[in-house]
Amino acid sequence: MSRIRYTRRLPVVVVATGLALAVAACGGESSTNSAKPAPSAAAQLDAKADLSKQSLTVTVWPGYTPKELAEKAKAELKVSKVDIVEHDTNETAMAKLTTQAGESIDVAFVSGQYAQALNEQGLLEPIHPELIPNLSNLYPEATQLSYDKGNKFSVPYTWGTTGICYRSDLVKAEPKSWNDILKPPAWADKKVTMLATERWLALPALKVLKFSVNTTKDEEIAKAKELLLAAKPHVIYDDVTFGQKLQSGEAVMAEAWDGWCPTTDAKKNIKFVVPSEGSDLWVDTMVIMKSSKNKEAAHALINYILNPEIHSWAAANINYKVPNKAAMDKVEVPEGSLLGISPAELLNGEAAIDLGEASVKYTRLSTEVAAK
Repeated sequence: MSRIRYTRRLPVVVVATGLALAVAACGGESSTNSAKPAPSAAAQLDAKADLSKQSLTVTVWPGYTPKELAEKAKAELKVSKVDIVEHDTNETAMAKLTTQAGESIDVAFVSGQYAQALNEQGLLEPIHPELIPNLSNLYPEATQLSYDKGNKFSVPYTWGTTGICYRSDLVKAEPKSWNDILKPPAWADKKVTMLATERWLALPALKVLKFSVNTTKDEEIAKAKELLLAAKPHVIYDDVTFGQKLQSGEAVMAEAWDGWCPTTDAKKNIKFVVPSEGSDLWVDTMVIMKSSKNKEAAHALINYILNPEIHSWAAANINYKVPNKAAMDKVEVPEGSLLGISPAELLNGEAAIDLGEASVKYTRLSTEVAAK
C-alpha cells in the first residue's frame, strides 16, 4: 500500500519557537507565567441546529485527510459548504489562528502542545461531548493526554512516538539505547541521522540523562547540549529523507517518528525500536475556534471524522496510528507493523507540553548546536 508523505514534521515544524511567537502575537501570558488568562466559557449550542445554514473552513496539513473529505462531509452533514485550507507547519497554522485571519477558521488541526497554547489564550471553544457521540470510539488512554486531560478543548486525531529506525541487516548490533545514536560505534560513523527539529533534537540527550522532555532547567539543557555537541561530528541531521537514506543504505540508524520509519519495506530489513530510556508521545488534534460562527457544524464535522470508516483512512494511508479503537479495528495491521503499538505502550511516552516563553531555550539550544 502506498504511503503519503507530507510536511507535518519537516525541519521548520518546531515544537518550541512557534508557541512563544504565537503567545506574543496574542498579547497573552506564557504558560510558564503564573497569571494565565482564563479560557472563555463555552457557548450555548443547539444540538438541533439547522446545519444547512452553516458552513465550515478547516485548516489541516497537506495529505492528512482524504481528498474527498470536503465533498463527502458537505453531503453527509448537509452544511452549505466545506472549505479545506492547508498549512505546512504548526507555525503557519498558529500565525493564522492567532491573528484576524483565524476568525475565518472553524476547525483546525494542530499538535497537542499548540492546542494547549491556543486554549491558554482563550481562543478555543470547549468541546461539547453531547454533540460528538463518536467520542465513545476513542481509546480510554486518549482521554489521559497531559496537555488536555479529558479532551476538554481538543480531540486527538493521530498519535505516535519517536525512536530509532534501523537496518537490521547492516548494523553489527541492534540499537537499544539513545546512546547508539548519540555515541555511534566506528562502523556507523556518519551513517546515523538525527532530527534537527528543536524539541526532537534535544529528545535523545534528555532521555539519556533521565531529564524530562519538558525541562526548562538551564543546567539540564546545558548538559543535553554537551551530549549533542559531542555527537554532532558523527551524525547527519535529516528530518525529511532519513527513510530514503535507510532504504539506500546511506544510513544504518536514524532517529525517527514512527510513522516515517519505512518498516513496510520488507525487502530492506528496516525495523523500529523505542530505546530503553523511553521516548515521547506526540499527538495531533482537532480543535474548534472560539471565533467560529458555525460551532454546531464544527462539532458535527469532528463527529463525522471519528466515524470508524473515515478515521481509519489515516492509519491505512499515512501509516500513523489513530486513537480510535473502532477505526483501528478496521485496519489490517501486518506483523511487526508500527500500527501495532498499543495505546498503553504509547502512553508510556512523555508528551511534550507548551513551555511558553521558556521554549526559546530550545530554540537557542538548536541554534548553538547547529552553529558549532
